[in-house]
Amino acid sequence: MPAESLLPAVQLAATAGLIGWMTTGFTYGAGRWMRYPLFARGTFVIISLTGTKDGTGEPINPYTYLSPGAFLLPPPQLQAIVTHLIRTGRYDRIDGTGRVLSVKGEQRIEVTDGRVVL
Repeated sequence: MPAESLLPAVQLAATAGLIGWMTTGFTYGAGRWMRYPLFARGTFVIISLTGTKDGTGEPINPYTYLSPGAFLLPPPQLQAIVTHLIRTGRYDRIDGTGRVLSVKGEQRIEVTDGRVVL
């Protein structure tokens, strides 16, 4: 086999191998969401919160209390935000339900009377 025809065959085999490796990299992992290893340590909370002050409820967006550029909201940080909002007197009570997406998969999360419960 001449050297000119061997180089494209090697390039084709290397490209096919790289594509196969990259494709399978997106499919392994324990969780249903974000299986790629880059996202395997991220924990995302998707939650709907309602704050009550003097019997009047209003929706709360916990992401407005994160640092600029931050988008991950793990449960301990959510608890810190909820505790801050209650201690400062902005709300008497905070409740809500949602989901936690992590390497463990999808779990339910609840906030009951200002306490985050997985």
